[in-house]
Amino acid sequence: MDRIDTNPGIPLRALQEQLQKDFEVGVSIDKVFRAKAIATKIVEGDYTKQYEILRDYVLELQATNVDTTVKIDVYSEQNPSNPTRRFKRIYICLDPLKKGYNAGLRDLLGFDGAHMKGPFPGQVLTAVGLDSNNGIYPIAYVIVETGNKNRQKGLIPAIAQLFPCAEHRYCLRHIHQNMRVKWKLKEYKDHLWRCATATTVPEFEHCMRECSNYDKEACEWLRKIPPKHWARSHFTGREISGILLNNLCEVFNSKIIEGRDKPIIGCLEYIRQYLMKRICNVMKVMDKAKGPLTPTATTILDVNKSHASRYIARWNGGEKYQVTGAWQDQHVVDVRNNTCTCRKWELIGIPCKHAIATLYEITKNSEDVGDIYRWVNKRIEKIEGNF
Repeated sequence: MDRIDTNPGIPLRALQEQLQKDFEVGVSIDKVFRAKAIATKIVEGDYTKQYEILRDYVLELQATNVDTTVKIDVYSEQNPSNPTRRFKRIYICLDPLKKGYNAGLRDLLGFDGAHMKGPFPGQVLTAVGLDSNNGIYPIAYVIVETGNKNRQKGLIPAIAQLFPCAEHRYCLRHIHQNMRVKWKLKEYKDHLWRCATATTVPEFEHCMRECSNYDKEACEWLRKIPPKHWARSHFTGREISGILLNNLCEVFNSKIIEGRDKPIIGCLEYIRQYLMKRICNVMKVMDKAKGPLTPTATTILDVNKSHASRYIARWNGGEKYQVTGAWQDQHVVDVRNNTCTCRKWELIGIPCKHAIATLYEITKNSEDVGDIYRWVNKRIEKIEGNF
């Protein structure tokens, strides 16, 4: 049992060899299989019995995490006097995660699911946000029965019904996979990426014309997907993120893979403990960072500063500046509204190289623009609870 506790994934052959070596007796592979199953049950708990004490676990969770939201759903019972109910799904949103997300104010959530590996079929669904350092910030997790709709076919109408004003982005990787299946276009990835990363509409249309020259029929299929769902040029910028892939959930799913084959309480505890450790680790990283910004934001700002020296800003007499670089690269910066026609400032919340060149020009004219950090969106700063 100690071997299973320290190494639950040990192969049967390796376990058989260890037993034969330690006890100097032959053990069949069938006996090793049964022994491992019994030991695993003792170490990790009984799959069936853990459902019987699930409500006790929830009460303890809420007692130690005040304001934590937990909802258990069960199948309807024809006999009301029956003292037991059959489990359907459970939803958990821990209070510390709730407060951290509200403090961060980054209105971006990724949704995804992963199948459980135990004897009872089901899925772990997750809602994962983005912290101020552009790292994952899990918010809520759910264990549900096997999904009855295919992937986004159930998610899209659900989001539209519950959050009608929310913007909905599609994962660019899945769009590319669909194109590979439908059109067998392995080389289309670069074309698709250039279209998606274009930050202005003219640049987007130019990339789409190049895609059409490569494969007109595939491009027409792509045009049927509204660009507001997958192209940065059509994002509003209210999320302060130009993210195009659902890596948030995929990273989180990879971290809990060992917990998905445990009994339900073991699985829930594995997730909770991972979240607790992650928050503590991220806080340590933030504490070591110098300045008011997160490490990622500081790096981006420093790069933009170095590129800003290549641009010349000229005042137009109002609140706007024309910024010109090499090869007649021109953009207009609006200082009052914190925008640039390249749209990178409003998309990620950090002054772009054109904006920084403008701020340098304003400073040359003896006007006080303050510390450059004040031009960064507040949601990128290091604040208490914004991990």
